[in-house]
Amino acid sequence: MITEVSPQLASIEVRGLSKSYPSRRGVLRVLQDVTFAVRPGEFCALIGPSGCGKTTLLHILAGLTTPTSGAVQIPPHDRGRLATALIFQGVSTLPWMTALENVAYGLRLMGVPAPDRRARARYHLARVGLSAFADAFPHQLSEGMRQRVSIARALATDPAILLMDEPFASLDEQNRLLMQDELLRIWQEDRKTVVFVTHSLDEAMRLADRVLVMSAIPSRIKSEVAIPFGRPRDFRIIRQDPAYGALSARLWDELREEVVHSIQP
Repeated sequence: MITEVSPQLASIEVRGLSKSYPSRRGVLRVLQDVTFAVRPGEFCALIGPSGCGKTTLLHILAGLTTPTSGAVQIPPHDRGRLATALIFQGVSTLPWMTALENVAYGLRLMGVPAPDRRARARYHLARVGLSAFADAFPHQLSEGMRQRVSIARALATDPAILLMDEPFASLDEQNRLLMQDELLRIWQEDRKTVVFVTHSLDEAMRLADRVLVMSAIPSRIKSEVAIPFGRPRDFRIIRQDPAYGALSARLWDELREEVVHSIQP
């Protein structure tokens, strides 16, 4: 069950959430009694073994999947604004639309008038540095640029909550660092509530205020780790911080047992 909370609260509260699927061997329990909260304006990262249900959890938060049991509370949406917007892993741009049309697509589905949606789309293309490519089609853009279009499309709907499912996983290391810089810059301007799924401990430490560690299936929230680094958060500076190595080791200690458990026959 997904319910709405006060519009003043751009936060998430998940209580006793479970999700099961039928399988040849009976019922596959993916999520079991998942409980956590995300504060307004918090950047929260989710890490866990492959196949532990991180994407399923995001889809439930986005309203794309119905939980088997439990409850999710999210903010209500106003006209011209979404409660949540989901950025998928990999390319999700529509190949027959220009970059500008892709960014405006969600607004069109929301019924935003054409002049307003074009203006909002141009504004958010500019925020991700793609004003010069407004009329370009996805095949004319690099993968990193296409992912910027996806981010701009989500931001254009002005969601209270931004859900991100490994958005930079397919990028090379250099472009990933640049995209992290862009995301942090935009987040610090808007301070939207963010739930960010990643397999990278480094990415989680660099971006998040807090990291939630998920167990192997049936998955639950095993632990949460606060990230002590201040903001703005420069990659080079935090890498030189003596706490960086210790924090990375702590996250891996929390995660390793679950990863080993998930690959055992």
